[in-house]
Formats: sequence, C-alpha cells, structure tokens
Amino acid sequence: MPPRLWPSSFSHFWSPKIIRASPSTPLHHSLLPRTSVRLASQRGPQRTQYNRFGNIQILYSLWRTSPNFRYGVGAVGLGSGGFYYYNLEQVPVSGRRRFNCISTAREERLGESGYRRVIQQYGRDILPPDHPHSRMVNKVLGRLIPAAGLERQKWDVKVIDDPEEKNAFVLPGGKVFVFSGILPICAGEDGLAAVLGHEIAHNVAHHTCEKMSQMAFLIPFALLLTWTLGISVQDSGFILDVALERPGSRKMESEADYIGLLMMAQACYDPSLAVGVWERMAKEEKYAPPQILSTHPTSKNRMKVIQEWLPQAQQKRAESQCGIMTGYVDEFQSAFEHGDDGFW
Repeated sequence: MPPRLWPSSFSHFWSPKIIRASPSTPLHHSLLPRTSVRLASQRGPQRTQYNRFGNIQILYSLWRTSPNFRYGVGAVGLGSGGFYYYNLEQVPVSGRRRFNCISTAREERLGESGYRRVIQQYGRDILPPDHPHSRMVNKVLGRLIPAAGLERQKWDVKVIDDPEEKNAFVLPGGKVFVFSGILPICAGEDGLAAVLGHEIAHNVAHHTCEKMSQMAFLIPFALLLTWTLGISVQDSGFILDVALERPGSRKMESEADYIGLLMMAQACYDPSLAVGVWERMAKEEKYAPPQILSTHPTSKNRMKVIQEWLPQAQQKRAESQCGIMTGYVDEFQSAFEHGDDGFW
C-alpha cells in the first residue's frame, strides 16, 4: 500500500490507490452518547435523567447575551470566508472550482518523502529498466506525458514485481509505481494507459494539495463538533469522514477518471477500452463496501460514467491527429528510455 504522505487526525484521509477502497470504519460505536445526571427528588426514589447538547445551550446563551461573542463569531466567519474565497481556483481540464491553499512545491516535497519510503519497502522487488514490464510502462507513459503537459517534470518509473497486488499510483513530482499484478487486468497498452492516465490526472489536478487544504477547515470543525455535541474526537472525525471527506474523495476519483480518459484519447489510445479495465477489476474485487462508505466510486458506477464520456473522448482522439503524432511519440519515447535531458 502506498505511504500516507501527510498526517491526518481522521481514520481515512486519502489513498492514491485506484483499485481498492480500504475497508470502512466499523459502525459499532454510538455517535451521540448521552450523559446521565441523577437528580435529587423529595418524592420517591431517584430517577436517571439525560442532558443532551449542553454546550449548544451555552453557545446559544452567549449569542443572546454577549455582543462581544457575536462580534467575535462574525470576525472569525468573515476571516474564514475571505481566506476561503482568496484560495479558490479552477481545476485544469475539468474546470471545477475548489479551495486550495497548499503550494505545489510542498506537494512535491511530500512526494519525495513518500518515494523514499516506497523504495525502502519494495526496493528488492523493483524490476530492471530493460524488463518487458518496465519497457511497456515506460512506452505508455512516454505517450501520456505530452498529453498531460508535464514534459518538464523529472519522471521516475518503477515496476514492482508483485503479482498479487493489483495497484498503481503516481506520487507528486512524477514518481510512478506500477505493481505487476495490475498488468493482466490492463490487458494491453490501452488498458494500462487508462490506469496511468487516471493516476497522472491526480497530479494534473493537484488532488494532494486539495486534500491537505481541506484540513485547514476540517480539523477546527471536528474540534468544534466534539465540544458542542459532547462526543469524542474519534466520533466527530468519523462523522466528518463519512459526511465530507469520502464524498469529496469520490468526486476527485471521478474527476481523475475524466481527465485520464481525455488524456489517453489525446495520446492516441482507444478510450473505449477503459471500460473493460473496470469490468475486469469488478471481477477481481474480493470486498467492495457500499459506495457511501468508500473513498472511490464503485467499479459499476465508474463504467457507467466512463461510457457517458466516451463520445467526448473519441472526439478528443479524432482532433489529436494521431497519425501525425506517431513520429513525435516515437522520438519522445526514445529520449525517455535513453534519459535525454532535452526532454527533462
């Protein structure tokens, strides 16, 4: 499993996997525990009463009686809103508006840290560059990178010999890891282009920055939720995870599917073959939680949405003049394999 690139106070933050959604947090604990209070009574025995949301009553009382409290809340709200608006930006290709306050330089530093951990864990299982699997991954990547507009990044490709691990991911900064177990599911270069296109799309959209930026609001919100409802940090984290983080993660995964599909089409791969990748993936899944509890859309939903995008992707492929592009791709691939610094 790829390393977590940043600390998180919640149970599930983000995984660069495109294949397996990790098991959901068990629902065995109560989200709203009640605090019992015994009241003395002159008539009959003592009875147990329950006091819920006492801190909310305190906040309401302060709001009604303290102008300074209202001014303070207003100032915090205005400051937070201004900070949020100032850091709104548009995601490349998809055009979605999102909040991001993390620089790409910091994102790449996190990618470097994660890269070292992966190398330390899987270094002995990395296939040599002249292995057929490595050559195929490099070939596909060499066609996708120009379509992504990321030629200036210093890309590093590692194929890990693990037939049981059906996974691939690209860390920020162009660090590509492909496990050999996913290659049969790809069933050729077009399928591999769908997988790598999805993963490169996470870098194009800077989803790592977006996930980290969310914490600027989620952590204070979790602490406020803990105090006002009188629940544990774990419970408030779980509520926000299911209500906000996981839906946001599913949105980013779908966005990466969309960007990656257009990318593989522009690189002259057949986008219709991306559907087959998810058909085979659905057959390989041993455990698939309900989508509402997952960080990824289900394979069935991904196939349905990709089919809806196919006309647009086919149009992108037709406009890319693939016959003309072939000579350039071969030149780029040759430079990629021989480490020509002119491309990097």
